[in-house]
Amino acid sequence: MKVYQTNEIKNISILGSKGAGKTTLAEAMLYEGGIIKRRGTVEAGNTVNDYFPVEKEYGYSVFSTVFSVEWNHFKLNFIDCPGSDDFVGGAVSALNVTDTALMVLNAQYGMEVGTVNQFRYTEQFRKPVIFIVNQLDNDKADYDSTIAQLKENYGARAVQIQYPLNTGTSFNAVIDVLKMKMYRWKPEGGVPEILEIPAEEVDRASELHRLLVEAAAEHDDALLEKFFEEGTLSEDDMRVGIRVGLITRGMFPIFCVSAGKDMCVRRTMEFLGNVVPCTDRMPQPATVDGVEVAPDAGGPTSLFFFKTTVEPHIGQVSYFKVLSGKVRTGDDLSNADRGSKERIAQIFSVAGQNRSEVPEMVAGDIGATVKLKDVRSGNTLNEKGCDYRFNFIRYPDPKYRRAVKSVNDGDMEKLSEILTRMHEEDPTWIVEQSKELKQMILSGQGEFHLRTLKWRVENNDRIPIEFLEPRIPYRETITKAARADYRHKKQSGGAGQFGEVHLIVEPYYEGMPDPGVYKFGGQEYKVPVRDVQTLDLEWGGKLVFVNSIVGGSIDARFLPAILKGIMARMEQGPLTGSYARDVRIIVYDGKMHTVDSNEISFMLAGRNAFSAAFKDAGPKILEPIYDVEVLVPGDYLGDVMSDLQGRRAMIMGMNSDKGYEKLMAKVPLKEMATYSTSLSSITGGRASFTMKFASYELVPADVQEKLLKDYAATQGDD
Repeated sequence: MKVYQTNEIKNISILGSKGAGKTTLAEAMLYEGGIIKRRGTVEAGNTVNDYFPVEKEYGYSVFSTVFSVEWNHFKLNFIDCPGSDDFVGGAVSALNVTDTALMVLNAQYGMEVGTVNQFRYTEQFRKPVIFIVNQLDNDKADYDSTIAQLKENYGARAVQIQYPLNTGTSFNAVIDVLKMKMYRWKPEGGVPEILEIPAEEVDRASELHRLLVEAAAEHDDALLEKFFEEGTLSEDDMRVGIRVGLITRGMFPIFCVSAGKDMCVRRTMEFLGNVVPCTDRMPQPATVDGVEVAPDAGGPTSLFFFKTTVEPHIGQVSYFKVLSGKVRTGDDLSNADRGSKERIAQIFSVAGQNRSEVPEMVAGDIGATVKLKDVRSGNTLNEKGCDYRFNFIRYPDPKYRRAVKSVNDGDMEKLSEILTRMHEEDPTWIVEQSKELKQMILSGQGEFHLRTLKWRVENNDRIPIEFLEPRIPYRETITKAARADYRHKKQSGGAGQFGEVHLIVEPYYEGMPDPGVYKFGGQEYKVPVRDVQTLDLEWGGKLVFVNSIVGGSIDARFLPAILKGIMARMEQGPLTGSYARDVRIIVYDGKMHTVDSNEISFMLAGRNAFSAAFKDAGPKILEPIYDVEVLVPGDYLGDVMSDLQGRRAMIMGMNSDKGYEKLMAKVPLKEMATYSTSLSSITGGRASFTMKFASYELVPADVQEKLLKDYAATQGDD
């Protein structure tokens, strides 16, 4: 493959719901581009793009796949993205490094919830979109319904370039209203016959052509003026107007294909080559310092790595986009994120599992290299003297959690290394060794997401693992003021231990007044404030430590030990062993011994005084609450709402969004453990949801009582 210049490169994502036929479309594009000699199928497990063992096992895409095709003097770089919501990380990465999105629709189902979700990302990243209505050869294909949905959601911006002459098993022709020709295929597909439009279709085609001309004209002032003068536009003029409409997202062209039969794939690629904007026509990425970097082949060399995979017999394969300058074989570059040096030993233009070596790539191009020592997804490599660093990919929050452990305890360290490596391949797999929960927590986008990881660990790395219910990170706090004292005294020959601490605890809130006078058991306590320490706890909330000692009853050198003892108990709360938060502690009195008092004595006295006061201060357990948004077809809204209410959800509102109902709720994390599976079961996989941490709130009394009993059953005497 030759070296293409920036103004000859087009970068395109292929998006769409699971089952839309994206991988089949990619296979047909590779065939039409001459990269492969025969087309594989997903069913046979021999496609160029779905080549990982787990993809062949499950029959769906797990990873985004890069492939390149030379077409009409341009290089078209595609990234074929998984359709399942569980693997949305691939689509997010792809949209950040490509310039246009092909949104593939299954003509049987039209706008599915996965389509709506992925379209949102194109909105977020301001990417041009072209709709591809696929599988028109299916018996249940409903082209008119699909167009009606697109029109309902996007109005006049959804513009037909083509429409099918017929659908179902007899599909073999489309009317192209840009070319004003009919394209007809033989059963084997491929190169079509180009014919005049049948007389009975002329009126419909002419009306759609008029709408296309008007849509193209309105995005360019010169074209609009020409349209008003001449009443029409040439084909070249229309291409210019469509390109501007794409860039501004003022137009979403609609194409028709049967990828499985290779019908209209070639015509679609012609449009991509002729009309889709090159990378130098699109908005420029910005560094972490806010500097916009143009794709200039004459600029300093800077590569952004957006994807890594580990492949048999090769090792790590690192995929990059050249954001500036040129990269050549043998270049020595610096890692702006990790400070290490790397040599680019080989550069590849990629077609799925096939790679062809090239001597260099210029700004805007997408390629791969192998055997880098210290490069991770999201890293930037620069030539000497260049300090660019990019960090523009933001992945969605996880929504499915499981504790994970190896069946054999001796494999835990190796499992941790494997999961860390797999996070590099898919950053939406998140691994955390939780000190608080004493579990390794694996988070992802759904049950299938984690099940896929499990399959890979057990089949590729030969380590049996099991998923467990993750513990919930509860918090403990208090609701009223309480007082306690504790004397620690120990004598066992020689120097002893002695420390006595008197303290008051009360709930803390922002802006509360300084402590003053308290009354407990009919006795009044006045507490002067000598010193205040406010600690932001790493697990959330605050601890305020007030020194009110007068008369030297406790030496100031012992106060840090008292605080240390209290902090130790805060880390293992008195109720359930969960972290405690939002407490103000006033140490106002105590006793010490001139010989036997030491730090350990006051640490233990402070710890136990705090524990006793905490239990008398109306202690409560807090649970994490998440904001949950569910996107669901209206037919299932009632069932989904009932299920959420059974999970102690508080429904916050609902509205319509592109033909779907959006349901907003606040739900305890405890109740979300199986939600991904349940939602899929209720809606037949046609709904999706997101969740994000909102706050900690008090658990209901019956839930608290159960938690206390469960904890007590596992504990001995303190």
